[in-house]
Amino acid sequence: MKWNNAMHLCDFLGGTGLHRHFVGTSWRPSKKITAATIIFLLLIFFVAALVPAGWIDAFIFSGAYSKKSITTTTNTSTSKRPEFPLQCTKGINVTQSCPRTYPTTHNPPNPSHPSNHTCPSYFRWIHEDLRPWKETGITRDMIERARKIAHFRLLIVDGKAFIEKYSQSFQTRDMFTLWGILQLLRVYPGRLPDLELMFNCGDQPVIPSKDFRGPNASPPPLFRYCSDEGSLDIVFPDWSFWGWVETNVKPWRSLLQSIKEGNKRTKWEDRVPYAYWKGNPNVARTRMDLLKCNVSDKNDWNTRLYIQNWEHESKQGFKDSNLENQCKHRYKIYIEGWAWSVSEKYIMACDSMTLYVRPRYHDFFMRGMEPLQHFWPIRDNSKCTSLKFAVEWGNNHKDKAEAIGEAASNFIQEDLKMDYVYDYMFHVLNEYAKLLKFKPTIPPNAVELCSEKMACLATGTCKKFMVESMVGSP
Repeated sequence: MKWNNAMHLCDFLGGTGLHRHFVGTSWRPSKKITAATIIFLLLIFFVAALVPAGWIDAFIFSGAYSKKSITTTTNTSTSKRPEFPLQCTKGINVTQSCPRTYPTTHNPPNPSHPSNHTCPSYFRWIHEDLRPWKETGITRDMIERARKIAHFRLLIVDGKAFIEKYSQSFQTRDMFTLWGILQLLRVYPGRLPDLELMFNCGDQPVIPSKDFRGPNASPPPLFRYCSDEGSLDIVFPDWSFWGWVETNVKPWRSLLQSIKEGNKRTKWEDRVPYAYWKGNPNVARTRMDLLKCNVSDKNDWNTRLYIQNWEHESKQGFKDSNLENQCKHRYKIYIEGWAWSVSEKYIMACDSMTLYVRPRYHDFFMRGMEPLQHFWPIRDNSKCTSLKFAVEWGNNHKDKAEAIGEAASNFIQEDLKMDYVYDYMFHVLNEYAKLLKFKPTIPPNAVELCSEKMACLATGTCKKFMVESMVGSP
């Protein structure tokens, strides 16, 4: 089933909004002051006098030091952070504009408190993905040659986003990809350098490396959701991190917590001892081949495979498609579709041991996961026997199988939380911008884009997911 136009879920209508002021709290002293209180206050004043002299480390005294590492995206301040909700223009047929009240710079509350966390391991692949342009840099001509295969051009100039759209993507992929980039600008206002790029929202990579060999090669840089060993497409987080409207899959931050809670409902040893898969087999031959491994009167390959009919699910209100309710089997199968599959992160978050059918494609985070540590590899050319062996091994080595499932789930819960998704976006765009050999300028047909222009005019599930995934504070 194809839904090239999902406007029935995201009709654009006017909206209203109200800007809230900063919220603070006040401290009220007790009415009665004892002698002990006076002595305590004098002691505080005495210590405060010693701090500027360097006798006491104010950092340690304040309680800011902790053995637990923090990330650069963690706000260690106990004060209430300022929030910047949507500012929708009220009225019918009123043009929505981009407000200028959101900060253009942001100073962290504790700038002298460095993080001792390193980035997740998959961040290192940013440099490998950009290696084709390391020596030559990226010229405007290179970018223009990607225009004919791009869905849109994105520019960031002076901290603002501008878009020039060329073609309609499948479903609402382009819409929620752009929404995610706008949220990145709200996470780190004023931190991204000026840049210009082309983005393709399709499934399969389209920049073959064999066409660009030699010292004078100048491949067009093109961002997309996945790539493979024979392509030069630059991988970027997919749209579903901010919600997949057409399948009613919630934004990642809230869905990840729901899956975590769903994992607690059934202990691993009490789960169904078979390999589970549910999806659309019609998108790829390899998935049709997988269905041959389903249980039958003649064979039991230790699998339980189900066909997902999204049109039927849509009519039923997606009541049987909640991902947090699909963590009831000890083993779950991941298999690619037309290209890489969005289902990957949902499957691996389940605490079940993932049976990972040999892939061709990779997304941005999968290269940080290891076979037999985070998943069990399955042969693509002998799926049935490979699946049967994996399940039998797992049921005979329950502790080890459970540990593999738990390692993958921990990876997804910790290394793929939204803070790190935004950090990955920031770093890949920042490193990309360093390669540009020209100053980005706004083309005549480009329009400024902001959260208000998208969310204030949206309705239905689109608006719901946008509001749910919107970043309210730097």
